[in-house]
Amino acid sequence: MPPCAHCWPCHGPHRGMSVPGCSSLPCSSPVTLVLLLYLVFTRFWPISALYLAWVIFDWDTPEKGGRRLPCLRRWSVWRHFRDYFPVKLVKTHDLSPGHNYIIGSHPHGILCVGAFCNFITGSTGFSELFPGIRPFLTTLAGNFRLPLFREYLMSGGLCPVTRRAIGHLLSRNGTGNAVAIVIGGAAESLSCSPGVTTLILKNRKGFVRMALQHGAFLVPSFSFGENELFRQVVFEEGSWMRAVQQRFQKMMGFAPCVFYGRGITSVRSRGFLPYARPITTVVGEPVTVPKIEEPSSEEVDLYHGMYVRSLLKLFNDNKTKYGLSEGDELRIV
Repeated sequence: MPPCAHCWPCHGPHRGMSVPGCSSLPCSSPVTLVLLLYLVFTRFWPISALYLAWVIFDWDTPEKGGRRLPCLRRWSVWRHFRDYFPVKLVKTHDLSPGHNYIIGSHPHGILCVGAFCNFITGSTGFSELFPGIRPFLTTLAGNFRLPLFREYLMSGGLCPVTRRAIGHLLSRNGTGNAVAIVIGGAAESLSCSPGVTTLILKNRKGFVRMALQHGAFLVPSFSFGENELFRQVVFEEGSWMRAVQQRFQKMMGFAPCVFYGRGITSVRSRGFLPYARPITTVVGEPVTVPKIEEPSSEEVDLYHGMYVRSLLKLFNDNKTKYGLSEGDELRIV
């Protein structure tokens, strides 16, 4: 399964970013940690020692663009991953290699399958649809402290969802970079349920400030079908279970969701595999953004409003094409 992708925490004057989290870390990350700890107590302890020395030496690499390996994007396993749902990428406008971009990915859902499959793997043809554009996907910075798992993340083109890492990609890595951020983050995953499209976006403006500071164009994208992969128990606002989820999210950085999917042996049994539901990620029209090193609150509000209107237009123009009815609305809170 893909690592969940998120925006960074909202603090101070940059309030508006979501709290990063990961509702579905692959089981491989704790396994590798246990393995390295086990080796410490065996005659193979130099392996752990050498890797620890390497991590210390390599500590800042994730913040400087990582080490993406193009061959990883071409793994045949990603085609099987794509076809399971299936996942499709739809282009509505060109992206010029002469600019950098921040792609807002909506909605979060449980696993961010659409964002992972389209922006990290090459299985849906991103490079062919957008020639000259290098996509990156942001995820919880803590993931890059997990042994071996950090190497896997960097090789795929994931980067920490920090201002330093994103700023490096948008200002010191040339042009043609597209950094995808799941704006709703962990908080939005608590509202994930089929038939309800709720985005946490109204007061999340930090990504707009970042775009203005670097002159990166804003691009909305929407993954139709993302909310249909699991059935989630949604607790009402004000309930004690909702309070526990929100408290846990603030303390740990991710939201504990109660959800289920299909079982391994039968589509009618319950388990933790996602249901096979089509996901169509539509990439919208870029919002032209000037470079303003110290944007005012009014300027941030102006371009945030432009982004929201572009996202609403993208949703309304495509909802009936990809499984929703004419009466479905996009709720932004």
